[in-house]
Amino acid sequence: MAETIVRIKEQLQTVRTEDDPFFQACLLDERKGVQRLIASFRREQVKQQALLNQLELMKQYEKEARTQGFQMIAGIDEVGRGPLAGPVVAAAVILPEDFDVVGVNDSKQLNGAKRDELFDAIMDAALAVGIGIQSHEVIDKVNIYEATKLAMREAIDNLDVPPDFCLIDAMPLKYCDHELSLIKGDSKSISIAAASIIAKVTRDRMMVAYDERFPGYGFSQNMGYGTKTHLEGLENQGVCPIHRLTFAPVKNIFLTYKS
Repeated sequence: MAETIVRIKEQLQTVRTEDDPFFQACLLDERKGVQRLIASFRREQVKQQALLNQLELMKQYEKEARTQGFQMIAGIDEVGRGPLAGPVVAAAVILPEDFDVVGVNDSKQLNGAKRDELFDAIMDAALAVGIGIQSHEVIDKVNIYEATKLAMREAIDNLDVPPDFCLIDAMPLKYCDHELSLIKGDSKSISIAAASIIAKVTRDRMMVAYDERFPGYGFSQNMGYGTKTHLEGLENQGVCPIHRLTFAPVKNIFLTYKS
């Protein structure tokens, strides 16, 4: 008696290549359901190969640094420059040379569930992870650009293993003896992409907690960005203790309520 379609689907999930004897047996099964499973398997194989190719491509800067003798290569990225509320958060991540987690990419290109999944995988695999957080008060005091640099430096300082080479997204930091700034680095370097995920998930979880303390602005959904819900909250409630008072329209609303 032939295997059921459901059973074949389950077994195909354990198959890794088309050379597998079970897959070869499926090729001889003329049932339409089995042929659809074969087509689905092949599409998934193509997808996984593309992710593997992307992973290797995104290791190019780390590989180049290693050919120059560097070993502890940190990727640094930040999140939270644009919101009207909350901190700016940076992360520094040192990955092992054999890091093989597929799907790591610019955090903006991933959904929340995938970011959470990759956050755990990166934390498990990384040689070191450092977090830097600069509050809304610091942002208002020194401006967002300088606060971002402070967060990045803090993240580097918080690494358990000191880096000998730093790959930084976009902005020159001039803090490491050896560093390289990459425009859109979170889509070019695996270490920077990993840092972008760690920073994004860390900040998002902070904003969810802030939403419980300061309801009415939708922080758990907008993460402090100026959405319609957030702006309506500002109009109805005024500013809360984590708003950036130097950012428009927060500044205007704060002055209105103050007067």
